[in-house]
Amino acid sequence: MENTSTPTHCPYCALQCGMNITPLPQGGVEVTERPDFPVNRGALCGKGRTAAQVLSPAVRLTTPLVREGGRLVEADWPRALDRIAGQLARTRERYGPDALGVFGGGGLTNEKAYALGKFARVVLGTSQIDYNGRFCMSSAAAAGTKAFGLDRGLPFPLEDIPRTGCVILVGSNLAETMPPSLRFFSELRENGGTLIVVDPRRTRTADQADLHLAPRPGTDLALALGLLHLVVAEGRTDEEYIRERTTGWAEARAAAMAHWPEYVERITGVPVPQLRQAVRMFCEPEAAMVLTARGPEQQSKGTDTVGAWINLCLATGRAGRPLSGYGCLTGQGNGQGGREHGQKADQLPGYRKLDDPAARRHVAGVWGVDPDTLPGPGRSAYELLDALGGDVRALLLMGSNPVVSAPHAAHVEERLRSLDFLAVADVVLSETAELADVVLPVTQWAEETGTTTSLEGRVLLRRQAVTAPPGVHSDLYVLHELAGRLGVEKGFPADPEEVFEELRRASAGGPADYSGITYRRLTEENGVFWPCPVAGGPEPVHPGTPRLFLDRFATPDGRARFVAAGYRATAEEPDAEYPLLLTTGRVVAQYQSGAQTRRVAELNAAAPGPFVELHPRLAARLGAADGEPVAVVSRRGRAVAPARITDTIRPDTVFMPFHWPGEGRANTLTNPALDPTSRMPEFKSCAVRVEVLGPRQ
Repeated sequence: MENTSTPTHCPYCALQCGMNITPLPQGGVEVTERPDFPVNRGALCGKGRTAAQVLSPAVRLTTPLVREGGRLVEADWPRALDRIAGQLARTRERYGPDALGVFGGGGLTNEKAYALGKFARVVLGTSQIDYNGRFCMSSAAAAGTKAFGLDRGLPFPLEDIPRTGCVILVGSNLAETMPPSLRFFSELRENGGTLIVVDPRRTRTADQADLHLAPRPGTDLALALGLLHLVVAEGRTDEEYIRERTTGWAEARAAAMAHWPEYVERITGVPVPQLRQAVRMFCEPEAAMVLTARGPEQQSKGTDTVGAWINLCLATGRAGRPLSGYGCLTGQGNGQGGREHGQKADQLPGYRKLDDPAARRHVAGVWGVDPDTLPGPGRSAYELLDALGGDVRALLLMGSNPVVSAPHAAHVEERLRSLDFLAVADVVLSETAELADVVLPVTQWAEETGTTTSLEGRVLLRRQAVTAPPGVHSDLYVLHELAGRLGVEKGFPADPEEVFEELRRASAGGPADYSGITYRRLTEENGVFWPCPVAGGPEPVHPGTPRLFLDRFATPDGRARFVAAGYRATAEEPDAEYPLLLTTGRVVAQYQSGAQTRRVAELNAAAPGPFVELHPRLAARLGAADGEPVAVVSRRGRAVAPARITDTIRPDTVFMPFHWPGEGRANTLTNPALDPTSRMPEFKSCAVRVEVLGPRQ
């Protein structure tokens, strides 16, 4: 009998590239291209091509583990689940519901994120839930909501990018983080458009640019304000658009005019002629876009920084018009959907606000509970991790590895160790799972069905292609079983389509309305863009919304909001003791904390371990040699990795990728200073010094 291929999507980044999965007669599965999916058109990066290798029982968890005598030992499912439920119940009885914490992940499907948020609030009664997507694009979400009344990563499909006139790409190295997307930018240039890349490093992406601006880390806000100053000074504003479609321009204009070009050059290091060139390239075409990623967002002023780039779009009439606009390149596979449906500390399904009485009534009605029983907003991700072992005594964690991925990681690891009880559900025995009292082996992308929402706001259906190994269950099964043991017999089905049907009702009428989306439509239409309400009037089906804001913005009066902000320094500037700036990022062959990709031989061969990028002038001053170990030291700790000497980085900046644990863990160094609005930590800039250690024996 012939093996059947199943069309599905990659488990990694927010492109959610289409792929086919085929079981092989000799065992294992094959990943092949799927040209019909418009985002990647058959292209796959190395991570996608090798994704099936993590399905192997040789590298993943296949049985529950419980801690006995200081060691994790194998156990059966009833014993592991009984232990979790019993400990959660005892902790709640002794300390109250907010002594229970829940931490989710941006890779969980919409169904899992929805069920996890409901479980925290209905079964546990705790407000203490957040997820690692807080570390991904929360500043962009906050800025987009302030300006437009709605946050969706991209308000237009990726296919619009080649047809615009200019793109400013701020703080994204998508040639390494999202390689299949690079073709849209190559096509932009082939069509006569231009690409401006803003990054302290001359990355593979910056090599493709018509203009590369290399600001000092943490100064993107000054750069955006300086460009807007020049737009005003050169008479390039769209006054009719500002008058008819926006509010707040006078205040934003005044803030920008305080950032004249020479002042901005002193702050950022970007020469004035380059500032003027960028404004000319952006303003001369009829249409243009600004796209941001983690660079400007992972800052203690990330919301204001993204807001300043949005102001540049609004002042020039480049938002809510065809082939123009501001967008954010979401990072994690379901970073968009993960925050829309309730695993974020302040949100209910449908992107409703937890402190909105009407939202509480609607969702409580779907859940069959009294709205007064729903807890209020809780702590953000880092604040929740920081509270572990104090106010929060027990933690249920699904699909995240904060021992590697959180800022000030040594402190977070210490907080996790101080818990009375830690339960982890994951695919692999991550560095965080190694600390747990109970570890549950759960299904992966190819072994389960569920929806994700891509960076475009396109809701997609991942289909089960293979059967999970014996002894492995889904996260939905885990929540179903725990809810029953904790006295809630109904409302937590293990079937993903049943969960999605409830999610549709819970999201109906909310900003992220999925009520008109079904599994059947997702299969037939290659995904559906939200918002997609149930159709009314003569139309039998709502078509979905690929392009937002063309008629009005999602604010009460339909106008976009300028938000004024002035430049302020990073939370931790260099000084005599720590004279350099550290910035962090990713490499093409690894993903996030590396918990899965570090188990793939081909990817490890391409990127075997951490490194420290140093400019040749800095290396010469320190006496550092290429390939020899150096220590990077911040106020929070010390990381050791080989030096990589390159002229693609600023002389005042060092770079480390953050995929590895141990002595090369970059997040040992990073600063947990939080943006006051988004609560995003300042991963992208902290003060460090570099010490030369000499050759290893």
